[in-house]
Amino acid sequence: MPSVDPGRREASLKSVVENLATVTERTQHIVRDEIELAKAEVAEKAAALGRGAAVGIAAGVFVAVGALFFLHFLAFFLGQVVFSDNIFWGYLVVAVLLFVLAAVAGLLARKFVKKGAPPVPTMAIDEAKLIRESVQNTGKGSSNALESAPHGPSRTLGATEMKERR
Repeated sequence: MPSVDPGRREASLKSVVENLATVTERTQHIVRDEIELAKAEVAEKAAALGRGAAVGIAAGVFVAVGALFFLHFLAFFLGQVVFSDNIFWGYLVVAVLLFVLAAVAGLLARKFVKKGAPPVPTMAIDEAKLIRESVQNTGKGSSNALESAPHGPSRTLGATEMKERR
């Protein structure tokens, strides 16, 4: 059995411990970055949902206020001027007009809500997949692949920003 130099063994053990500490630290940074990215994405999509809900509520308020202020005026005006004292025709025309306005506002609200729903952090999920692939490739390839590859959200965001600058 060959003898192992105690100094060399200690240096090798120290190297393994340092590498393990580095991997642990980088893993913690990656996890923190991914959590921050997910939080930012969910906050952005929740804001879009909030805007859509606000426009939907505004549409409802417009319908109610419009019905209160214009219903009688327009119905009586149309009934007396256009339909020769047939007030019910005036009310019918006003009601149809209000329903058309409500439909337009409702479609706008639907558009805003669809834009933000569902609040899934797609960028964070894509980043996690890239990290998993990088780790799997590192195990199969060289040991320096993890050190040379950029990590965290900056990899994804940086690539996107670079494309936009060109």
